Amino acid sequence: MTNRGNNSKITSLLLDWYGKEGRDLPWRETTDPYKIWISEIILQQTRVVQGRDYYFRFIEKFPNVKSLANAEEDEVLKLWQGLGYYTRARNVHAAAKQVMDSFNGIFPSAYSDIISLKGIGEYTAAAIASIAFNEPYAVVDGNVFRVVARLFGITLSIHSSEGKKMIKEIAQSLLNREDPGRYNQAVMDFGALICTPAQPKCMACVLQDHCMAFAGNRVGELPVNDRKISIRNRYFHYFHIQHNGNTFLQKRNGSDIWKNLFEFPLIETPEPADFTLLEKTEPFRQLFHGLSSISIDHRLAIRHQLTHQAIHTLFYRIIIPGNIPYNPPGEIFKIENEQLSEYPVSRLIHKYLEII
Repeated sequence: MTNRGNNSKITSLLLDWYGKEGRDLPWRETTDPYKIWISEIILQQTRVVQGRDYYFRFIEKFPNVKSLANAEEDEVLKLWQGLGYYTRARNVHAAAKQVMDSFNGIFPSAYSDIISLKGIGEYTAAAIASIAFNEPYAVVDGNVFRVVARLFGITLSIHSSEGKKMIKEIAQSLLNREDPGRYNQAVMDFGALICTPAQPKCMACVLQDHCMAFAGNRVGELPVNDRKISIRNRYFHYFHIQHNGNTFLQKRNGSDIWKNLFEFPLIETPEPADFTLLEKTEPFRQLFHGLSSISIDHRLAIRHQLTHQAIHTLFYRIIIPGNIPYNPPGEIFKIENEQLSEYPVSRLIHKYLEII
């Protein structure tokens, strides 16, 4: 399927391009596997421009595996606040503990050991192994799928087992085995800067003469992505309750989104509901038990999009007069208003706090 001589030319052109056009990123100034790992996890589902600041803050707070492993989970989640996909933060914390327990606090160098760590998949393991330890493993992420599919005119879906297998084999055949880390960074940058999903810069592409998609005028059709994402609509009603200088929070548990993050008391309804309908629900009666009347000080609607969920949210700020006692249900606890910024919250709650 691939021509070894042509592959070698593609690899050479990519490395030459990277030497001139590659991005200047702080985590590329090190071969420390810990720092490379943190940067790769942060950049999952996160743009570089946003991830850079988080990377600096994270490394400053937790400069090594031991400091991260010894941290409280709330500390890690708070530092992650605003990045979203909080499973990444919990996994990073758990993996740091694994390194301390299973590898004597030394980040493992073998690919098989790296991929055994919590939250590290094939892509991240290949990135760490190649960049930090010069191991010959090709990274295969969305950028690489796109570049390879276009270069070699692959019409199989990138979500099919056959398509994935073919692209991974080609990616491995393109790898520069003398400098795998540099090649991996080159192809990632090429996909991010030149061979982009929309409006790729084909006229500035150094691989134009080797691209089957360009030759066949099929760049816009490749890669083939036939995955259909089903979006679930959810309806959240948050109550920002204030009483005698206090605010009330609860912690999310279970396996739902935003596990172990904090939030205002929440009522979720199966359909959209206004305040009049909410007042008739049992959770509302339990939340405001003993209060004869509730007045809304502020109301805000926010729609928050996740990969598979659309969260339609109404925030109600309720100020209860100080001379009226308030005792919420047991899972809800009070903090002083000034303490609110100390608690890790979801990006949705963070958006609300930015606005009010």
